[in-house]
Amino acid sequence: MTPERFARLRAVLDRRQPDLTVLADFVHKPHNISAIIRSCDAFGVSDVHLAMAESDRSHFRASKAAAQGAEKWVNVTLHDHISDSISALQADGYQVCAAHLSDRAVPYRDVDYTRPTAILLGAEKDGVSDRVADLVDHHIIVPMVGMVESFNVSVAAAIILSEAHNQREAAGYYQTPRIDPKRYEQTLFRWAHPKIAKMLDAAGEPYPALNEDGDISA
Repeated sequence: MTPERFARLRAVLDRRQPDLTVLADFVHKPHNISAIIRSCDAFGVSDVHLAMAESDRSHFRASKAAAQGAEKWVNVTLHDHISDSISALQADGYQVCAAHLSDRAVPYRDVDYTRPTAILLGAEKDGVSDRVADLVDHHIIVPMVGMVESFNVSVAAAIILSEAHNQREAAGYYQTPRIDPKRYEQTLFRWAHPKIAKMLDAAGEPYPALNEDGDISA
């Protein structure tokens, strides 16, 4: 670990947005999942929630070609049903915005993304199901002027996250660290020393402190 590398890790972590997350409901193509994860890392999203069938979980792997290593920097949580995640986030004060064409859908730029926000994306072929669409707070669309009816799911994710980033940048959300201090230090250690962190996690041991250059103090 060089001081320059450690400084880079801190700079990225300083800009993470703990109250902006992405939900993917049975998006099944690995390259789409990985591209979503890559966009999340690029725009400072720490956590992604994926609903997928139990039979698919053991086969889940982020496509390194599409993710470009971003899977190391974004926490991915797997769920049986995305509805449980929606309810939990709403209970914590999040607005859940589904990319979904309906009579109540609004252009994606009309949403205030400075609020705690979860962006929900549906499966490649069928989109967000009607059952799940009824659970969310907003339906959002990306206006289009061509012949095709929708963007690829990973492209839609990047477009919406870009708007969220722009609004939060204007509000100063990327200027100071926003992650809870305890989580910040734990995440920084995992990023800086992933192999040691894995061994300590397996042993149930706490992480040691790091010095200013990212080396273990003791």
